[in-house]
Amino acid sequence: MSDLPPCPKCSSPYTYEDGQIFVCPECAHEWSGSEVEAKESTAPQFLDANGNELKDGDTVTVIKSLKIKGSSSSVKVGTKVKGIRLVDGDHNIDCKIDGIGAMKLKSEFVKKA
Repeated sequence: MSDLPPCPKCSSPYTYEDGQIFVCPECAHEWSGSEVEAKESTAPQFLDANGNELKDGDTVTVIKSLKIKGSSSSVKVGTKVKGIRLVDGDHNIDCKIDGIGAMKLKSEFVKKA
């Protein structure tokens, strides 16, 4: 099996090379190898309140008291959150906070510990 990239338009694994371009037989999309490399290098970066880059598994500290929707409790300032997971979306941190449970946080309200 070859190591050709899947189609960026429909994610089909059945791509083939035609000279210097790749072609998808399912959706007829054509692209060059440099387009794929450019997209891979523009992966989203997640930054904390101080501008430090966050990665999966980091430990962060909450910098602002955050109310929890549908509950009378809140996440206090200085709460440490271990083993974060970064996801795309409005709330880009999935985590588990001791005493509260699974939460989604915005990266602008945390700093890297």
